[in-house]
Amino acid sequence: MDARDEMGPAGREASRNLRYRRVLLKLSGEALMGDAPYGIDNRVLQQIAAEIRDVSQLGLELALVIGGGNIFRGVQAATEGTDRATGDYMGMLATIINALALQDALERKGVTTRVMSAMEIRQIAEPYIRRRAMRHLEKGRIVIFAAGTGNPFFSTDTAASLRAAEIGAEVILKATKVDGVYDADPKLTVGATRYTELSYKEFLRQGLKVMDATAVTLCMENSLPIMVFNMTDAGNIRRAVVGEPIGTLVH
Repeated sequence: MDARDEMGPAGREASRNLRYRRVLLKLSGEALMGDAPYGIDNRVLQQIAAEIRDVSQLGLELALVIGGGNIFRGVQAATEGTDRATGDYMGMLATIINALALQDALERKGVTTRVMSAMEIRQIAEPYIRRRAMRHLEKGRIVIFAAGTGNPFFSTDTAASLRAAEIGAEVILKATKVDGVYDADPKLTVGATRYTELSYKEFLRQGLKVMDATAVTLCMENSLPIMVFNMTDAGNIRRAVVGEPIGTLVH
């Protein structure tokens, strides 16, 4: 059964109010840590899964890309002497661990999911095939893209931009621990100003660090907007997909 067939009247009404019909949500691996220094905080994982479940019931088509920084960072490892390509492959494996954890949490809440990996690991994930991914979305399944692009030297932000363009997503929701894009690091600069809207070119000109330049350039070339918002505020994913003015819209 198509997951959207199970929506009641309230769900169908919410579906009519959606601003976006096909969305790619980018989650950082660090989001799964909570206050822990490493790994996955199960309480946080369950909270994220519950919010994603609630959003999926609105009737939109939802894909996810998740990072692996809570387990391993290839860039950091490279500065400490690990070969960069090797470090990046290790980071890709970390994203697969996070994808499986999120899949398990979602399916325990009754959400049908598919993990699709850019690295072949058929025992636990489907290989990424664009047309198959789109078919899953059309059937109302949440698709979790793992292992980045499958290539070293590319971030999971770039993987999110690439997959969003491939599947025809209408927006990338970039979920972070801050409430948007600032002209300076708000943790270090008193009085830093948050942008409500920002052009791609201005984002790149200022060298803002919320998303890497390769990812933003790819979005610019495909006219794919990016919404940066704070995912630690309950309900913000839902607010984003119905078009409430939260965070920063880069377009």
